[in-house]
Amino acid sequence: MTEIHTGGCQCGAIRFRVSGPLKNASICHCRMCQKAFGAYYAPLVSVRGTDFQWTRGERKIFQSSNVVSRGFCADCGTPLTYEAPDGMAVAAGAFDDPSTLPPTTQFGTEAKIVFVDHLPDLPGHPTDEDLEQAPFLIDIVSYQHPDHDTAEWPPEKQP
Repeated sequence: MTEIHTGGCQCGAIRFRVSGPLKNASICHCRMCQKAFGAYYAPLVSVRGTDFQWTRGERKIFQSSNVVSRGFCADCGTPLTYEAPDGMAVAAGAFDDPSTLPPTTQFGTEAKIVFVDHLPDLPGHPTDEDLEQAPFLIDIVSYQHPDHDTAEWPPEKQP
């Protein structure tokens, strides 16, 4: 039986499907990846050796260096790909179930931000614990695409 993984951007304008085993999940700490993801590091999953297909929409491409380009959703800004001469990697968080893709290595560690290793030591709080300080969360309605393929999206015009 072939492994199937699906995913896409936050707004649902872009979706993808990967057939085959995903073995190479990583975190990159280089400054270019930090900026591309707007985060302390970039979690990526290589799709080399798989059957990768875009199933909805087209990504926009930014040439971030002379050898690397990065794909993203032009509608919502979700980072989607890291594309280099040796293949493509997809943003781990863009997969419908990123929990199945634990990282196995780190790259760009020369730019690793020191406190990243201590993130697990920080106190954690579920969203609903903050309702007193952020009461607007009680009535929140997500317009995010669900974590599964849909025949059409959005289901109705959103504000």
